[in-house]
Amino acid sequence: MSYQRGGQWTGETMATTSTHSKHFLVASDFDQTLSFNDSGLVLSELIGAGQFQDKVDGLARSNLVQQGGELAYLIRHDPEFRGVRREHLIETGRRVRLRNNIPALVEFLERGVDGYRFSFFVISAAPREVIESALAGIVPPDRIFGTELDYDAISGEVRSIVRVPAGYGKVAVVEELESAFDVNPARVIYIGDGSSDVHVMLHVNNRGGFTIAVSENRQLARIARSTVLSDDAFSVTVPILEQILGWESAPIRSLFESNGLMLQEWEKARTDRLIVVRESSGAISDIA
Repeated sequence: MSYQRGGQWTGETMATTSTHSKHFLVASDFDQTLSFNDSGLVLSELIGAGQFQDKVDGLARSNLVQQGGELAYLIRHDPEFRGVRREHLIETGRRVRLRNNIPALVEFLERGVDGYRFSFFVISAAPREVIESALAGIVPPDRIFGTELDYDAISGEVRSIVRVPAGYGKVAVVEELESAFDVNPARVIYIGDGSSDVHVMLHVNNRGGFTIAVSENRQLARIARSTVLSDDAFSVTVPILEQILGWESAPIRSLFESNGLMLQEWEKARTDRLIVVRESSGAISDIA
């Protein structure tokens, strides 16, 4: 069972049946949601390209591409980025700094809790090779949806852009996953950080789903059902457990402890600010 270029599912349906649990799809952005920095900036530093952010801002002002799709456009059209090859993207992924405890988050979602199970996906406009490299051994490649590039077999140059999950492109992937897993739209959870997540968050909210922002982006603050500010990826479980599953704070803290983590600070407001430390060392791993 795998996702094929061009947006087609292969093999038998990915839907998993169960009469004993509620099934939720959990979809997360990548850049600055699971990572601390933009992969485009990391790539530009790797290849020695200048003024990356200025170029992105210029494309955003021109409305030439959907928000989030700027890097794919630059790779295809900007002279400084035309030399990008697959190996550059893989190395970029290795250099991306990830948020703490992503493996713990993925493992928890895979296990699920009594009466609830989760399927976790990454949906991002970052090149797929970057995301797969960054999350190697953590998230299976068939659970990652990034920008699909077509390479020239001889030169290795990017010949075309097959698909960019940016803006409404993310909406399309979410709908495909709902269909493939036979999940009600009201059981979709989306996690994002910036303006490129606005369309998909509005879409998820309008169909009864749940949205979590992991930044103080003003647009998202008005849209997301919950905001969590933390350097620790596992912290997004707090609004899921509290607002969807109805857990109280004590069992939530116990869950963190069972994963070797401790909620050192939990500033409860509409925005949850958390500091998480690993119990074995006592060292702070997350400062909000």
